[in-house]
Amino acid sequence: MPAWVAIALAAIGGALTAVQSRVNGQLSASIGDAYTAAVISFGSGLLILLVALAVWRPGRTGFRNVATELRAGRLHWWMLLGGVAGAWFVATQGLSAGVIGVALFTVSIVAGQTVGGVVFDLIGLGPAGRRPLTAPRAIGALLALGAVTWTLSSEIGGAAPVLLVLLPFTAGFGSAWQQAVNGRVRVAASSALTSTLVNFTVGTAVLVVVMVVHSSSVGWPTSLPAEAWLYTGGLIGCIFIAVQAVVVRVIGVLVLALAGVAGQLTAALALDLLVPVGGQTVDVATIGGAALALVAVIVASTRWTRSRHVVAPSAPGADATSDAPGAVRAGSDAGGTEPAGGGPVSRGS
Repeated sequence: MPAWVAIALAAIGGALTAVQSRVNGQLSASIGDAYTAAVISFGSGLLILLVALAVWRPGRTGFRNVATELRAGRLHWWMLLGGVAGAWFVATQGLSAGVIGVALFTVSIVAGQTVGGVVFDLIGLGPAGRRPLTAPRAIGALLALGAVTWTLSSEIGGAAPVLLVLLPFTAGFGSAWQQAVNGRVRVAASSALTSTLVNFTVGTAVLVVVMVVHSSSVGWPTSLPAEAWLYTGGLIGCIFIAVQAVVVRVIGVLVLALAGVAGQLTAALALDLLVPVGGQTVDVATIGGAALALVAVIVASTRWTRSRHVVAPSAPGADATSDAPGAVRAGSDAGGTEPAGGGPVSRGS
C-alpha cells in the first residue's frame, strides 16, 4: 500500500471517530437516556466482533495466550479492564457531544488524551515501558491545557454547561489509560482481535449494569428511534479499528496518530459547521482551541532529538517499574493501543 493511501485512510479513520460522537450523541438525545444509547453502541460493536471471532482462529487462540500470561503473573487482571474507560468514553459522547457539539467535545478529548499520555508514559504503564518527560511532551501537555482553557473561555456563562465540556477531558485521560492496558493485553494475546473483544466485553458489561441501575430509578426509555443510522455507532467503531490495524504497518503509530487527529478535528468542525445540533454554533474560540489542540498533539508526538534509550518492561505483564530494553511500542483504538501521548482514538467503541 502506498504511504499516501495509508495516511489518507488513517485520516478517514480519525474522521469516523467524530462521526461516531455525533451518532451516539444524537441517539442519546432521541432516546432521552445516554446510558441506554451507550449500551446500544457498545453492544452492537461487541456482536460484530463475536461474529469476527467465530471465523478468525488466531483471535480464539489469543484467549489461551492471555490465560497463560495471567497464570504466570506476567499480565495483571486489572489490565483486562480497559473497557471500563471505553465505556465512560462512549457514555460521555451521549452526555456531552449532543449538547456542546462535536468540535468542542473533540477539543476536550484530545487535550485529555495528550495529558494522560504524558502521565502514563512517565509511569511506564504501556507496553513500551517508561518514557521520560521530554520538552516536546511537556510543551504539548501545556498547549493541550491551553486549548481547553481557550475553548472554555467562550462557554463560561454561555449555553453549554462547563461540566459537560470537562467530562470529555476526563474521558480522554481515561482513554490514554485504556490504550496502555489494552496494549499489554494485545501483546500478551498476540492478537488485536482478542484485546478488542476483551475491551468491548468489559465495556458492555459495565454499561449494562449502569443502565439497569439508572433506568430502575428514573424509568426505562419508552421508545427507540426509527432512524437506522442512529444505530451505526458500534459498526463505525469496528471500522476505524480495522483501518488502524491495516495502515499501522505501513506508516507506523506516530503518523497514524497524527493523521487520525487531523481527520477527527477536521470532521468535528465540519459537522458542527454544516449540521449543527442543539442550537450550538462554532465560534472563534472553538476553532482556535481545536487548532491549538492539534498543535499540542503534533508537538507532544514529535521527537526533537533522538532518544538515547527507552526503559521498558521485560514482559507484557511485568510491573511498570521493571527495566528491560528493546520493547516495541504498538497502537490501536479502543481495542488496541496507541502511543500514549499520540492522540485520540475513539475509544471505547
